[in-house]
Amino acid sequence: MRKLGVDNKHRRSMLATMTKQVVVNESITTTETRAKEVRKFVEKMITYGKKGDLVSRRKALAFLHNDKKVVDKIFHDLAKRYENRNGGYTQILKLSERRGDNSLMVILKLVDEAKPEEKKPAKEKAKKAEKEDK
Repeated sequence: MRKLGVDNKHRRSMLATMTKQVVVNESITTTETRAKEVRKFVEKMITYGKKGDLVSRRKALAFLHNDKKVVDKIFHDLAKRYENRNGGYTQILKLSERRGDNSLMVILKLVDEAKPEEKKPAKEKAKKAEKEDK
């Protein structure tokens, strides 16, 4: 685990807060090292939501400072959105460096699970059109 320049209690609280913000807003802008660390916890929370049992709910509540609205969103909305996906719920998009300390800034966001519609090949469409004309 990265130390992120703060002591243990501050780090745990910061990671929990950033995890809540990713779940609520579905994206945050932060430094690259913090995003890589928060990603682990966001994915763990969504995995808890997919399990859906009481133990997982209590673990999520304990980590997220007993924020029931966030946990409900994880267990109802996000678990359903990612039910067919095995991990990789987040993605990191790189931005430019921060002006003051030249730290690389990134956007950490949840992946959109928009399933692409299956496209039929053009040959099948042409055959179907010919049959309708006859």
